[in-house]
Order: sequence, then structure tokens, then C-alpha cells
Amino acid sequence: MSPHTRPLRFGVEMKGPLEGRTWADSAREVEALGYDTLFVPDHFHSGLGPFTAMATALAATSSLCVAPLVMACDFRHPAVAAKEFASLDLMFPGRVEVGLGAGYNPLDYSRSGIRMDPPGRRVTRLMEYVRVLRLLFTGEVVSFDGAEYQMEEIEGTPLPATPGGPRILVAGGGPRLLGFAGAEADIVGVNPSTAAGRESADTFRDALPASIDAKVELVRSSAGERWESLELNAWLSMAVLTDTPHDAVEGMASFAGVSTDEVLASPIVLVGSETEMVERLHERRERWGYTYTCVPGPMLRELAGVVARGC
Repeated sequence: MSPHTRPLRFGVEMKGPLEGRTWADSAREVEALGYDTLFVPDHFHSGLGPFTAMATALAATSSLCVAPLVMACDFRHPAVAAKEFASLDLMFPGRVEVGLGAGYNPLDYSRSGIRMDPPGRRVTRLMEYVRVLRLLFTGEVVSFDGAEYQMEEIEGTPLPATPGGPRILVAGGGPRLLGFAGAEADIVGVNPSTAAGRESADTFRDALPASIDAKVELVRSSAGERWESLELNAWLSMAVLTDTPHDAVEGMASFAGVSTDEVLASPIVLVGSETEMVERLHERRERWGYTYTCVPGPMLRELAGVVARGC
């Protein structure tokens, strides 16, 4: 199925339970509202422990998928992560996705004492990480001799229920990482580059349509024949349900030095009425192939109508 014809699906990123609810109850509400996936972040300074949060959500629900969005490779050796993900997939077949990133937040590194290597090395580490996981998900005894990881005769155990292991989502904004994701990931998070800092105007401008055109073309060309099977993920940095969308994004447009039309067209922004939001999502599927949208946790209930109407 082409990325441009795949049905829309939605996930929600949550750092903790809904107010006055347990985490298990919150996961059940996410499922009841029609979301496909509960995403959990991976930071030392906020949020739950991702594997515990994912396991609890899986046990509390019957069809909900879970995934980290995204797990920083620097924080866990791939042999450790492979065992945890394989165990979850074995216990809850087909309901686990593996979201991976190269690590971007300096606070995670400075506060934990983990060395934050230059971006190029972190990307190399992520690329090897994916390859190690793929090998270990076969259940065979494998060896690996890379620049970042060396393993000798390690068995991938337990064997995941999903043949080849859970689907892998790689998110990034730079050309090297997006090229790799197109060639080897199952789901590609096509995001702005954070080289200038997560909150900078340059970062937001890198999420405008012209930049996304180039990023998606890079993913498509890197994927080759795999393009038809790829799923593209959009992480929303701004979601507002309103009848005055241009007013809602005026501050962002001024900050970035662009028009409100450009802001509203960015795939990391979803602002407008329910009808306008659904139309935007369909337009993005047609133009770029985005079909998998991550909603901010605080908008879980407000966007339930959009989730119900998305198709």
C-alpha cells in the first residue's frame, strides 16, 4: 500500500497519567478514544520509565500499540533494548513499535553525566543500533563488529512473536539520518533538524513545506522499492482546536519570520476546526505521504473527534 493511500492513524505522546487517573486507566482511555498508539518519551528529567510504562499500558488494554518516541540510543546498550522489546512483543504480539533517535537534548546528557558526542558519531551509533536490533530479533546467535558496538556470539532471546521483530521507527531531520531511515526503517519520522536547537526559529523554518518536500524526496529516493511499504510519522509540536487558526499561529509566524499560511501548512502544526484539521491531514497524506500523526498528550480528548473522522 502506497504511503499516499494508507489509512490515517494516530498516536498520543504522554509523559504521565491523566489528572486523577492511574496510568492503566489512562491507557484504557487512549484506546477507547480511538488512538492506535500510546507513545512515551525518553528523558531523564521528565516522564515515566519507558519499558515499565509500555508494559503497564499493554497489560491494561486489548489492542493499543505502544512505542517510545523516541528512545535515545545512548541511554541503553542495544543488547539490553533488544531483549526488552522482544519480551514485550512476545507477551503482546504485534502491539509494540521501536522508536529510536540519536539523542538531542543536552539536559539528558549534562544531568546524567553521559557524554554527548558530536552529532555525526551519535548518528553512526543509531545506525549500528538498528542493525544490531535486527540481528538479535532473528533469535539466532550473532556477532557484530562495528565502530560503536562489538558483540561476539550473543543469542537474540527471547524470539519476538512478530517475524523479524517489532517495526522500527527512526526519527530525524538531517539528511544522513533521513537517508538511513528511508533505506532501513519501517516507519520514518520526518522532522525538522534540531542542529540549531529545539526552540530556535531556524528549527521551525526547517519544518515548513519547502524543507519537508526535500526531506521526503530524500527518504523516497533512499527507500527505492521499499517506498511503498514505508509509513511516515509526523510529531505535532503545536495542536490547537480553534475557528480562528491564523490568529492562533500569529505568534509563531512572527517568531519564525514567515506567513501564517506557511505555519498552518507545516506538518508539525495542526491548527483549526475539526473539519480543517482533517482536511489538512488529507492534504499532507497526498503531498508527502504522512499518515501517522503523534498528538500532544494535553490534546488527547480535544482531538478525539479528529481521530474519529480521520480515514
